[in-house]
Amino acid sequence: MDQILSELHGWCLQQLSLSADEAAKQLDVVSGDASFRHYYRLPLATGGSVIAVHAPPEKEDNLAFSTVQDLLYRHGARVPKLLAWDERRGFLLQEDFGDQLLCPLLVNSAAADHYYRQAFRALLAMQAIPQDAHTLPHYDSARLLTEMALFPEWFVEGLLKYQLSPEERGLLDGVFELLSERALQQTQVVVHRDFHSRNLMVLVDERLGMIDFQDAVLGPITYDLVSLVRDCYVSWSPEQVDDWIGVYRQMAMRAGLLPTLSEAAFLQDVDWMGLQRHIKVLGIFARLHLRDGKSGYLADLPLVIAYTLDVASQYPEFVDFCAWFEEKLMPIIVKQSWYKDLDR
Repeated sequence: MDQILSELHGWCLQQLSLSADEAAKQLDVVSGDASFRHYYRLPLATGGSVIAVHAPPEKEDNLAFSTVQDLLYRHGARVPKLLAWDERRGFLLQEDFGDQLLCPLLVNSAAADHYYRQAFRALLAMQAIPQDAHTLPHYDSARLLTEMALFPEWFVEGLLKYQLSPEERGLLDGVFELLSERALQQTQVVVHRDFHSRNLMVLVDERLGMIDFQDAVLGPITYDLVSLVRDCYVSWSPEQVDDWIGVYRQMAMRAGLLPTLSEAAFLQDVDWMGLQRHIKVLGIFARLHLRDGKSGYLADLPLVIAYTLDVASQYPEFVDFCAWFEEKLMPIIVKQSWYKDLDR
């Protein structure tokens, strides 16, 4: 890694046309994320800084990142400007958004309301990008179903060591099909696909900037909304969430992005989309622990489980799924070291 960092540092100086005296002698670690990307800050002698990224090309789709970044940037979305890119080595150089993630600023519902309304405006601007302006992959049935298949593979059988019977697999397949069909019936827009408080940054001008957008697709209009209001890392009262969903619905209809839709129909779209996402996330967080050794995400599983059961229990279509989850999985879950009852 030392050799890679040395090469990355030298490459940054070269791209910026700087001498060794015009920037810091080494890169400062900023963070890694759930992927294999690693972020570093390079302070400049003239003030300010840039972000250097090492994203191993054998592990990360850097072409997708640069393509999505260019699309969003050209259409006015607040994403870091890409300054340089070495595809072969997986080096990227980009604008520095600073260190202020949105998540720690959500200290109460008033603060959340202030920032979430800003986030809705940023989201609507991204969703307004016309379909003929891009060739993003479709969030189609195959992709939706493949994502949900992570739940039985990594969470149920991998993490909980529970062996599914053919009948139980059939039950899950039925649920997954219902969720996929509902998602595909929605208005299709540009979807960030990980739009939440750890991927939104508060910039010096108080605007919100987006990061971690490389997996963007053309997909259901409620996906990013529910990712934000039912964030896997922070939760709010159901009443507050419903209020935000209503606010967004009105904004989207005024913007011409959403056809006139009843509150009940739109809420069901949001609920079912969130259920798809949270079922997937249970699998992803389990995989991050089991395959990648990133065990910090285990602490977030109880909230995702609560979201899953809270929403599924409200719809008769998922009665059997809820009963199975409560009867078969919860007795195993409550014995896990990472489990805790949530005071919600």
